[in-house]
Amino acid sequence: MSDQAVAAYDVVAAELESAGVVRGSMFGMPCLKVGKKVLAGMFGDAMTFKLPPEPREKALALPGAEPFDPGMGRPMKEWVMIPLAQSEAWPEYAAEALEYVGR
Repeated sequence: MSDQAVAAYDVVAAELESAGVVRGSMFGMPCLKVGKKVLAGMFGDAMTFKLPPEPREKALALPGAEPFDPGMGRPMKEWVMIPLAQSEAWPEYAAEALEYVGR
């Protein structure tokens, strides 16, 4: 993970703290949780988000975004990975993920 990606991730994490989001770990990668549910994480220089269908499809339309596969050979159903080049969109999708997971 580059310093730039970590800094962008830290901004997203800090913005969600007031909503009860805490930092944790999933598959050995940094993640953001609300309660015991993971809503987002870091994977290399990208951020991953658990999203419902409509926001997920919108996120997948971003350049470089793709379904998230943590190395198991198949993408995780509700997860999308958005690259650092699109980090200006990370806060929007983090909020969408929090709303979805926090229900």
